[in-house]
Amino acid sequence: MTNRRQPPRWWAELLVLGLLYGAYSGGRLLARGDVRLAVDHGLAILRVEELLAIDLERPLNRLFTHHAALGIPADFVYASLHYLVTPAVLVWLYRRRPQQYRFARTWLAISTVLGLIGFALVPTCPPRLLDASYGFTDTMARYSAYGWWGGEASAPRGLGGLTNQFAAMPSLHVGWALWCGIALWRHGRRPLVRALGAAYPAVTTLVVMGTANHYFLDAVAGAAVMGAGWLAARALPGSRAPHTVRTAGFRGKSTIVSGGWDTSAGELLPVQRRAAADAAAAADATATAADDSAPEDSAAAAR
Repeated sequence: MTNRRQPPRWWAELLVLGLLYGAYSGGRLLARGDVRLAVDHGLAILRVEELLAIDLERPLNRLFTHHAALGIPADFVYASLHYLVTPAVLVWLYRRRPQQYRFARTWLAISTVLGLIGFALVPTCPPRLLDASYGFTDTMARYSAYGWWGGEASAPRGLGGLTNQFAAMPSLHVGWALWCGIALWRHGRRPLVRALGAAYPAVTTLVVMGTANHYFLDAVAGAAVMGAGWLAARALPGSRAPHTVRTAGFRGKSTIVSGGWDTSAGELLPVQRRAAADAAAAADATATAADDSAPEDSAAAAR
């Protein structure tokens, strides 16, 4: 009986992810930081962007402010998709791509922890909370009558005190969206799914800047955190994503074997492939010996 690696149990995964989200929410609150320090960090980021001419959040924010047809949908995207798409992709991977789920979950968890460390070390005032003289408009506050949020980030009205408004660097909105996009692009089979995977992180990046919730460098840092989390996840023993290997199988047929996970119906494990190859070689040798002895047997019968 073969020893196959089983996918994680759903209830254990639900518990782990619940603890992770609790740590994410609690960590954001604990890493509030000093207001003056957060403003200084925000202005420092803005000055660097101005120096490099990459302060892309300014024209986007003006565009979203002047055109409600863009600003209102962007606010809904910012306030909701971050908390809906990520768990949906996790469930999709667990159910439809269990071979890739374990690594993807580990990658997301490590990256989130790195982001929380960033919130604690670099509390950052987002553009919308800077003085009005810097030219930013809080679109969430401007269009709050259209949604459930108030003037304090994306929290429901009256619950703004439960959020950390200085958790801007890095942008985990962008980081999580990038994770979702890569998962959909790599493991989606339909062109529409892969297209959504490519579009989602790009749209999220535009939204977080246009709503004045993040600087462009916050988005860059969010992508960098995901890259670091990916490298860390690969370094963990047993968590690397399985890969597909194509080898020559029994009787010249191509056999696909998944590394470390259950094989599909009809596929052979490495031990089985070796046994099959040995059996095939023995059968060929027997057939050859039989063919060589056949003429001699015929001649003897004729005599």
